[in-house]
Amino acid sequence: MFFLHVFRLLPIFFFTLLLVTSPVNASAEQDPTIEDIVITTSTTNLLLFATVQNSFTKEMLQGVRNGIPITFRFTIVLDKIRSAWFDLNLAEMTINHTLHYDAVKQSYQVDFSEKNKTLLTKSLSRAKTLMAELNGLNITSLDKLHPDERYALQIKATLVENTLPLGIHYVLPFTSLWNFETDWRTIEFRY
Repeated sequence: MFFLHVFRLLPIFFFTLLLVTSPVNASAEQDPTIEDIVITTSTTNLLLFATVQNSFTKEMLQGVRNGIPITFRFTIVLDKIRSAWFDLNLAEMTINHTLHYDAVKQSYQVDFSEKNKTLLTKSLSRAKTLMAELNGLNITSLDKLHPDERYALQIKATLVENTLPLGIHYVLPFTSLWNFETDWRTIEFRY
């Protein structure tokens, strides 16, 4: 009688186990993605706006507070699409955003390689936003684009593995868990 009761409960047990271990419930640790991509123009240049979503983990933020810098590297490629021949590369660039924490001043510093600029903020959420956004990045001048031609812009973000001094990466083995790289996102457009 006992075994009959156990056999009736087994399907419920396995179904519950499947729900608990399914990827649907693993939403807390989502892979980073590039979202909110906008390509527009100013009077003289082609501009890019984009955001990396799900780019920070608790361990990464704890490492920043302990003095470990984080660098996001954005790789951007602009091609002219040619149907009868290979695509023509018009622009290719790499942009770095680096986050540091100053424990004495209790502030976050974000360095932008594309602007040769540094911003300071006391707010962690503001620092995370600054790190993850490309805001009006100049891709190329408009005189390189031709009206009614097709173009493809590709973008990818990578967390750069920073070299830690004196073998600290052996003391802090979790830093290897920080590695991420988004998939390439490709946006085709006509100018």
